[in-house]
Amino acid sequence: MEFHFPPEDTTFRQSARTWLTTRLTPQPPDWERELGRAGWIGIGWPDGTYGNRTATLTQQVVWAEEYARAAAPTRTGHIGENLLAPTLFAHGTPAQRARFLPPIARGEELWCQGYSEPGAGSDLAGIRTVARRDGDTYRVTGQKIWTSLAHEADWCFVLARTEEGSRRHHGLSFLLVPMDQPGRIEVRPIRQLTGTSEFNEVFFDDARALAEHVVGGEGNGWAVAMSLLALERGVSTLAQQIGFAGELERVVALAAAGGAVADPDLCARLVRQWAELKVMRWNALRTLGSSGDAGAPSVAKLLWGGWHRRLGELAMAVRGAAATAGPRDWARDHPYDLDPLQHLFLFTRADTIYGGSDEIQRTIIAERVLGLPREVRVP
Repeated sequence: MEFHFPPEDTTFRQSARTWLTTRLTPQPPDWERELGRAGWIGIGWPDGTYGNRTATLTQQVVWAEEYARAAAPTRTGHIGENLLAPTLFAHGTPAQRARFLPPIARGEELWCQGYSEPGAGSDLAGIRTVARRDGDTYRVTGQKIWTSLAHEADWCFVLARTEEGSRRHHGLSFLLVPMDQPGRIEVRPIRQLTGTSEFNEVFFDDARALAEHVVGGEGNGWAVAMSLLALERGVSTLAQQIGFAGELERVVALAAAGGAVADPDLCARLVRQWAELKVMRWNALRTLGSSGDAGAPSVAKLLWGGWHRRLGELAMAVRGAAATAGPRDWARDHPYDLDPLQHLFLFTRADTIYGGSDEIQRTIIAERVLGLPREVRVP
């Protein structure tokens, strides 16, 4: 199978590896700003005038892979860098780009995404949050849920209904809302199966957003939101697979050490996980940088979501009964604690749900790729 991917820039890889090695020992306390000072935020942007380096598609892949291999900290600025910034390049005004891109590139302003709402699930068109125009501002009222990093974010891009009486994907706008509004914005962490709280509920009670911070113009939020969703599957998919490979290696090592490889069923499942991971990489390389393939993002999500969930299940199967015991005594007065593979198993239960559930992804493929009749939706 041939992919016609550009040859790798080995000099760039060595430069990235050297920088990561020297900066991660010891790790700077403010990692996002450290990345920003060196120009590593925004390397995939088309414009390098915001303090960022610019890199070819191949170099972006190299950076993502080296970042994953170095076990560098989980990024807190990736939503602004990889989702909002490309959206501003595609739909924003020069003033919006000048205001928001430099602090993202410097690692100074963090963002979260205000899309999902209670009762709507993966149905993005079921937006109930409203934004009413009041002079040069909008007053935003409503609730968002499953909002990653909202407890750390300085800003939130919010999809809200700005046309009274509008339905479904009509009458929506894409607003940039500052999170520092005491009494008007409340963030409540959601405790998960793992005992951690990466996701949040966000309540807007007459929160303010400037009219000049509506991206794409009032009423055009659906088009902006759809273009942003396509950005969620890209170079980062390949870096994600480096992390997956590390997790698989740990499971294989555990199986070998504990004798689980003697079980032909478990052995076959391990081999299948390895083979499917290779296929995911080849598919990511095949589609990287392409456009116009409406099904590619959904196929990618289905592949990695199911694969990662099965890996969590396999990790528990390899451990057998020992998987039910924690790394420390789960006494009543002891904090809820998990080892890495138990955390993997529990967290991956959500992989086929968040970011667009498997059912939603299959519907997209059926309607937009296969041309099957559209699903009947209640107005």
